[in-house]
This record gives sequence, C-alpha cells and structure tokens, in this order.
Amino acid sequence: MPLNRRAFLEGSAAVGAGAALTAGLAAPAEAREAHAARPRPAKRYSFTVMGTTDLHGNVFNWDYFTDKEFDDKAHNDVGLAKISTLVKQVRAEKGACNTLLIDAGDTIQGTQLSYYYAKVDPITQAGGPVHPMAQAMNAIGYDAAALGNHEFNYGIPVLRKFQEQCDFPLLGANALDAKTLRPAFPPYSMHRLRTPHGRDVKVAVLGLTNPGIAIWDKANVGGKMVFPGLEEQAAKWVPKLRSMGADVVIVSAHSGSSGTSSYGDQLPYVENAAGLVAEQVPGIDAILVGHAHTEIPEYRVTNKETGKDVVLSEPLKWGQRLTLFDVDLVWEKGRWVVEKLGASVLNSNTVPEDPEITGLLADEHKKVVAYVNQVIGTSTAAMTTADAPWKDEPIIDLINVVQAETVKAALAGGAYADLPVLSQASCFSRTARIPAGQVTIRDAAGLYPFENTLEARLMTGAQLKDYLEYSAKYYVRTPAGAPVDTAKLTNADGTPDYNYDAVSGLTYDIDIAKPVGQRIVNLSFEGRPLDPAARFVLAVNNYRASGGGAFPHIAGAPQLWANSEEIRNTLIQWVKAKGTVDPAAFASVDWRLTRDGVPVF
Repeated sequence: MPLNRRAFLEGSAAVGAGAALTAGLAAPAEAREAHAARPRPAKRYSFTVMGTTDLHGNVFNWDYFTDKEFDDKAHNDVGLAKISTLVKQVRAEKGACNTLLIDAGDTIQGTQLSYYYAKVDPITQAGGPVHPMAQAMNAIGYDAAALGNHEFNYGIPVLRKFQEQCDFPLLGANALDAKTLRPAFPPYSMHRLRTPHGRDVKVAVLGLTNPGIAIWDKANVGGKMVFPGLEEQAAKWVPKLRSMGADVVIVSAHSGSSGTSSYGDQLPYVENAAGLVAEQVPGIDAILVGHAHTEIPEYRVTNKETGKDVVLSEPLKWGQRLTLFDVDLVWEKGRWVVEKLGASVLNSNTVPEDPEITGLLADEHKKVVAYVNQVIGTSTAAMTTADAPWKDEPIIDLINVVQAETVKAALAGGAYADLPVLSQASCFSRTARIPAGQVTIRDAAGLYPFENTLEARLMTGAQLKDYLEYSAKYYVRTPAGAPVDTAKLTNADGTPDYNYDAVSGLTYDIDIAKPVGQRIVNLSFEGRPLDPAARFVLAVNNYRASGGGAFPHIAGAPQLWANSEEIRNTLIQWVKAKGTVDPAAFASVDWRLTRDGVPVF
C-alpha cells in the first residue's frame, strides 16, 4: 500500500502520544522502585534495670553500733534513703516507664533497725508494725527482689510476714517446699515495658537464692524447704521464660561470681555460682549478683553454648552502690533482640538522702536509737578489737567466757557435765569496743553483729588440732626476720576475719613462718601437751557448727546442746546480770603469733 501522508502523520502522532504516555507512566514507577529500595530505619528501644543487693537492714546513712553517721575509710555512704535519690535521678533521665528496679537479697537482717522489728517489736505480732525495709522499698518502687540467705535468719514466719508486707514479689526459683519440691516462693516475675513501636518489651526477672541456707539456717528450714543448685534451676526456668515470650531475661542471684563455696563438701552445690550460671545456661542476658559483698561494676562471661556474653554486675553492700544495666534492643524478624547491653554502678555518697524516705521512717529510727543506747552495765576498763586479728585480746575473751559459762550451765547435771568446755570466737568487726564506764546495748551488739546462736559440740584433742591448723591459714606466711606489717599479715587467700577462730581453754602458738597445716605448736591443756584422744565440749556458733567456713570435723561432731537465743542477747543478759565487766576476771593470753619460737608481738 502506498504511504499516505495523512495516515503517516496520524500514525506518528499516535506513536508519539503512546511514547509520551509510556514515558509519563515510567517515571513514577522508577521513583517508587528507588523509594522502595531505600532501607527503613530499624525500630529500636532502650531501657535500664537498676539493682541493689545486700542492703542488710540499712535505710538511713547511720551506724547504730557507733550511734553516728556511717563512715568508712573510703567515705562510703549507706542506706535506702541514698539509693532512693539515685533511683529518682535515673528515672528522671531515662523516663520512669523505661526502668525497672530489682534487688538480689539479704534485706531484713544486719542492723539494729532490722533486728528491732524482728525481735523487739516484731512484725509478726497481732497488729504489729510494717517492717521498715518493706516501707522503704515500697515507697521507692521496687519491682522484684530475690531472697538472700539472711532472709531466713529470723525464721520462716518473719520472712512470710515481710513477704506479705512488700508490694513486689520475693523471688526464689531454687527455694522449694521440702515435701512437694514445688517453689515455695515465686520463681520469677514478668514485666512489660511500653515502646513507641507497638509491641511491648517483656522482661523476665528470675530469682535465685543460696543453697547454703540448708546448712546455715538448718534450724529454721530443715524439713520445710530445700535449696538445689542455681545452675540446675536456671536451666529449668530460663527456657520456660523464653517460651513465655520473654524478650530479655535478667537473673537476680544471691550468689557470688567466684565459683567457690564456704561450706566445703556438705552440699553438692556451689555457693558463689553466678558466673557458672552465666557460662552454662543459655538465654540469660544479665545477672545482678549478690552475697559476696564485693563491687563489680561490669563482668562479662561468655556462655559456652551460644558464645554470647552475659553481663554481670554486683553493687557494693548496704546501699553503697546502685547498679545500672543499660539495655538496647532492635526489632528483628518480628521480635525484640538485645543489640547492646552494658553495666555500671553509681555511688550513693554523691547524693543526699531522700527526705521522703527519712521522713517516712523517722519514728522507727528514733525508737531504735533509744533502744540501742540503753545502759546495761559498766566496765572497769576499755576494750577494743583493733588488734584482735593478731593478738589475744580481752574483748574476744569476753565472748568466750560468756559462751563457755552458758554451755557449762546448760550441760550441768548431764552426761557431759564433767568434760572441759572450750569456746571459739572470731573478730567480727575491727572497730568494736567496750568503753570504760557505762556499757550500752549498742556496745554489745557492735561486738557481735550477727544473729548467730550457740551450740555445744563434742570434739577430740586431735580434731581440735586440725581445727586450729585450718583456722591458722588466715595468716600470710612471713619468714623469721622479715618485717611484719599488720596491714598485710591477715586474710591470706581471701579468708575473711569471721573465718578466723581463736579457741579459749587451750594454749598454743601459731608459727606464721611455717606452711599452712604445720603452724600450731606447743598445743597444751592445763599446762600439759594436748592428748589427741581426750574429749572436749566446744561452745561454737551455729554458723560454724553447721559448716560455715568449712572448718574440719565440726559439722559432723555430735551436738550436745543448742540454744535459740542469739549470742548477742546472751552477751547483753550476761552483762546485765554481772552489772560490772572486769577484764581482770577473765582475760588471759591463750595464743600468740610466733616465728621459730620467737613471739611476733
């Protein structure tokens, strides 16, 4: 067909129009594709978990044993009133809805404030008071707290009443009913944090307590509760929490991180197991560590199964520090994933006490101050524990004479009445003192700050020799002729002061130039070498008798008698009964440090 000009022009116009239309449609499509290729910003959310531990009854920045504001060499401060100020600052900075506040245990024992409301004006009495620690922690707004071993010191009824008074759960996944083996306390708590991105973040807090409770508080928990290992129970519960939708799992563990035990082989569990939990149990993001009374701002442990770091932090005891776990999350594949997690601590000596907390408990504080300042007798001379870690001092002899007399009276007329009674005591505080003149309750309480009770155990001379050798490992080996620095002489291999026992009723030298296990020399009873087969009664506190410190023989020794009264109260009643304390009537030098037979002091 011959080409028609008109047809050509019309065809060209149509093609042009089509091309233009195509071009006009193509541009927006390309733009859309380019826009779609641009990555959307990832959804992110951050929150902070604050943590305390080992508060031990400290609300105020106050030392009831010295009756003045708390102070130490590092000028630390203590108490929940200080912690409250720090918590308010963090909530103001982060937004209260983006924070949680938890604790790792040992809450209701340790100060005269906590003792008063357990024993003097107990919370368990009909119409009784609300525990000061419950009042303060409720006011501050705690979200959860793990059980500590000292929670059981006053018996289960006091603990249950405290639990009832708290507005937050007390957690203990490995505190089980002895008969049913079911949790005796809530194992965990689940918390929802709202995000700007639709889906909430679910944070699980798993509480674990210390297996040593079965030994240290056997009198209170025996036949009632059992305490399996932390690793075992964490491995049981963490997967459950993840299956319940937990995006983040925080463990609050009343257990140190070192992997050691102070009760030897009496239980098949580790006392300080937090590091082992992090290493062995997958699915944990962070662990708030307690029990060891050390400061660990941040410690990372790699989980063996996942290869991921678990962040541990332990704030210093008594409210001296507040741990912060800062958690950064990112939304991936339909769920929140931890992108970054770090820990740090805040020092409570940087802030004032919160007047809301001090005002709330002002009356309770005044009652306790009046109580501890009651005069119970007089002393003819001043006594102090300043040198007691390396010298046989009268103030430690005071503890021993009271314990020995109490046991002798208890055994009088019985089958063991004719056996010699020895006594063990430790220097619990290097700042305790009994003044010349008036002696108050706080003086006696400062000498014996723990709620230990008294027992009588049957020991042989050979067993006592082993016992003393074990105790003497407390000293750093120091060659004859080398200078002796008392600041570096004690606490060898981390042995605390409360795990060094002096035994009265025997005489002996401790040769610190010799290796551990060969230090006890000239061991005598009534001026004669100690007969290995001879039998003795040892007056001993329940912590040591139950295996605390892992001293040899004592935990398996026959128990001849036990008392439910605190040794501290026995001391107070003894002073009241005597009226006057005279060191000349009981003080004697039964042991001394030597090197190659030459006294060190």
